[in-house]
Amino acid sequence: MGSVGKESINEAQPRSYWRWSKKDFFPEESFQSWSNYRSALSQTGLRFKDRLVGRSDDANEVGEVRKESENDMKKCLSWWDLIWFGFGSVIGAGIFVLTGQEAHKHAGPAIVLSYVASGISAMLSVFCYTEFAVEIPVAGGSFAYLRVELGDFAAFIAAGNILLECMVGNAAVARAWTSYFTTLLNRHPNSLRIHTNLADGYNLLDPIAVVVLVVASTIAMTSTKKTSYFNWIASAINNIVIIFVIIAGFAHADTTNLSPFLPHGAEGVFQAAAIVYFAYGGFDNIATMAEETRNPSRDIPLGLLGSMSLITVIYCLMALSLSMMQKYTDIDPNAAYSVAFQSVGMNWAKYLVALGALKGMTTVLLVGALGQGRYITHIARAHMIPPWFSLVHPVTGTPIYATLLITISGSCIAFFSGLGVLSSLLSVSTLFIFMMMSVALLVRRYYARGITPQRDALKLMIFLLLIIASSMGTSAYWGLNPKGWLGYTMTIPLWFFATLGISVFLPQQRAPKVWGVPLVPWLPSLSIATNLFLMGSLGAEAFIRFGICTVVMLIYYVFVGLHATYDLAHQKSSKTVDEEDTGNPNP
Repeated sequence: MGSVGKESINEAQPRSYWRWSKKDFFPEESFQSWSNYRSALSQTGLRFKDRLVGRSDDANEVGEVRKESENDMKKCLSWWDLIWFGFGSVIGAGIFVLTGQEAHKHAGPAIVLSYVASGISAMLSVFCYTEFAVEIPVAGGSFAYLRVELGDFAAFIAAGNILLECMVGNAAVARAWTSYFTTLLNRHPNSLRIHTNLADGYNLLDPIAVVVLVVASTIAMTSTKKTSYFNWIASAINNIVIIFVIIAGFAHADTTNLSPFLPHGAEGVFQAAAIVYFAYGGFDNIATMAEETRNPSRDIPLGLLGSMSLITVIYCLMALSLSMMQKYTDIDPNAAYSVAFQSVGMNWAKYLVALGALKGMTTVLLVGALGQGRYITHIARAHMIPPWFSLVHPVTGTPIYATLLITISGSCIAFFSGLGVLSSLLSVSTLFIFMMMSVALLVRRYYARGITPQRDALKLMIFLLLIIASSMGTSAYWGLNPKGWLGYTMTIPLWFFATLGISVFLPQQRAPKVWGVPLVPWLPSLSIATNLFLMGSLGAEAFIRFGICTVVMLIYYVFVGLHATYDLAHQKSSKTVDEEDTGNPNP
């Protein structure tokens, strides 16, 4: 009797956070012996079918899945924190770099319309993220939402792209940080990098980028609330620089520079919109902080929609001030604002612009480390990567192991890879996830397991396939014949009638509990179309790299991820059955 009591006490004692046994990395039955693993591989087809149709649910994601972390994250964030996280996560170097580049090459003074178009597209995705984050307030963001609505396999594809986006995105921003830092020192962008004889694109080693990533991640691992305070200060400094740029730009404005307003027509506006869209990237990090938000149903809509609305206005004002300060043909595509200020006699302003970009990239890395660590935490909770990465530290309330994974991998990439290698890959991955999120929202509204008739489910699938196919057709036709119009007479009506079909022939099965996307199915369907359109504007090289990375992800899934998630799902199913049989859910 005493022995049993002693054993129970030992089991009740919390395990040390700092542990790394095989059981922590691979606790699933399939990995306990080689014979078990061979048996699992022999059932790959059966297991894949199970996971393809398997779904999680809201209660499971918010309840059982979170228990994998052993300790809870601290609920310490308000809508005010989220708004500033929005500024910190989104406003980086993109606005300073892309505005001049696209005004000079494609849009001319109409670059402001490009920011309006891309801002509307980004807001469509923000609507989808907001509804999900309010109803499933967990750290997994899009991964958790897709796991509930589209199943484990679709969630794994998203998880692979999230991991890729985190690693590559961090590396790209850290490399850009080094370039702007050297500009602030009035030196050549590559002067602080180590020159080697490696292949082109990998021959400039960047130790500064590694240091910046490590510092940002260390702050994020220490405390979520302290990271928020630091972000407030850095974002406030960045916003002061932006306000200066806008006021100084309009103070030296010449309205004759706005003529001709559309030098390259609508084609130029949309070409630029596809590029400047990425200046809006990063808002999805805010959704991952829902688990640490005190009142998600109020704070997340205010934080996400509020920050993105303000950012859209800021971007449009910055673009307009640049276009009025200097003729689009004279805008320097590499250092637009610095050269524009020099042209009006404000040579010193280039250092202020560089400081603003540097501060912006610092907060992007800081909030990125925070949000991406939470993505990885929830992916690990689902056992798609080793659950060791899901552990939350009992004192800091932060996922230290998950943040370290992103930091170390991002640092390795940043040390070797140039920006040109990184940027195109990042773009496809981001847009792909945004597109899947819009599909998931339509599934959430129009399909409920066990309730929706099979006939309606089939109709929904057909309409969604038509929306995706017509959107891809529109994008392909734009790429092949930008000045044509005949192809649009087929693709756009097909998209319209497929969306109308959902609206007319399918009843909504679920109403949002607190906050919902307006004008469903039209806004989510439009979001699918715009994200696929922007994907189509990217070069073939980006899709080749995306394809290679997807193949690598699928190999990992077949040999590891599939069996881990299958074991976890059936272990939980067995536990539920046992509890029902005994009539004691809490033994």
